[in-house]
Amino acid sequence: MAETSARSLTKAISWRIFATIATVIIVYVFTGELILSLGVGLADILIKLVLYYFHERIWNCVKFGRVGEKSDGQKRTPY
Repeated sequence: MAETSARSLTKAISWRIFATIATVIIVYVFTGELILSLGVGLADILIKLVLYYFHERIWNCVKFGRVGEKSDGQKRTPY
């Protein structure tokens, strides 16, 4: 069964929240500084959002694994 775009986006956002919380906790355990931990968490989420955008744009140029058109103009199926 295929996933809707809304579901994929919701999963991506929820994962980013969990991953950032983990980063904040790890920094806090190592430093004991809450403000520093929150600052690193904020930087983490912003930097990784930008990096993910460029990662997606680069992958958009890669043909590997794409289902495209055959030479006769018909669509290929992924099966």
